[in-house]
Amino acid sequence: MKTHRIDCFGRTDKSGNPAIVVESSTLVEEQRQAFARGQDAGATVFVETNASGEVQLDYYYPHARSPLCLHATLAAAAVLFERDPGMERIRFVTSVHRQILHVERADECIFIGVKAQPCASLNADVTETARLLGAQEADLIGIRGPASVGSAKLLVEVADESVLHGLNPDLAGIAAWSRKYGVSGIYAYCRVRDDLYAGRNFNHLEPRFEDAATGVAAGALALSLARSVTLMQGDRLGQPCTLVARYLDGAVQVGGRAVRAASGRPLAI
Repeated sequence: MKTHRIDCFGRTDKSGNPAIVVESSTLVEEQRQAFARGQDAGATVFVETNASGEVQLDYYYPHARSPLCLHATLAAAAVLFERDPGMERIRFVTSVHRQILHVERADECIFIGVKAQPCASLNADVTETARLLGAQEADLIGIRGPASVGSAKLLVEVADESVLHGLNPDLAGIAAWSRKYGVSGIYAYCRVRDDLYAGRNFNHLEPRFEDAATGVAAGALALSLARSVTLMQGDRLGQPCTLVARYLDGAVQVGGRAVRAASGRPLAI
């Protein structure tokens, strides 16, 4: 079994959301979950070739298996691009829902193409949402979604960055609420200026696993707003990240940088 630790979407060479990429694994699902739980990273992705000859990705958070994780996809793609400098595009398939992901590189960034995915409608209660986020109702500007590019997010706009960074969420409560409504957590965001936004993702059970970058949320936000956005995340965690979501008529490309954590250098992509 070969592992790589990749920092994804970092604004600098020394920041990013870490993902563990695992190749040549013989672990079964329960063992994979246990392995992911023991890593100091928000996501682990197992890369394998399935019976059809496709490159397949199987994602695990420390607390649960996931149908899709874009920062882990970015990490897997970065490893393969580094290995084959002549490769320009990769086609992945996900293990859980067999979702097709088309990945390409452009300059220093890797972009992952995703499409809107069906998800159950939900009339989110403002009072309950504010309580789960540890916010005042007056600080919530609007609630969108759920929206999904493979993992459904409730998108909650708050007044400004001070409110965003001051949120004190009930993580256990959000997890229980997510299970009840079939949603993968709450993504809180605010507009900074023009098409620049800042956000925080609440999906994990432990504060230390708060995402420094959440690609599925960037994709969901671009779909919900029906325009391209740049999303800043991870600043309050000391891991400043930038995600670019290009809106393309109902589809989205989510992109950013990838750095091999051991060396603190960009991968040769």
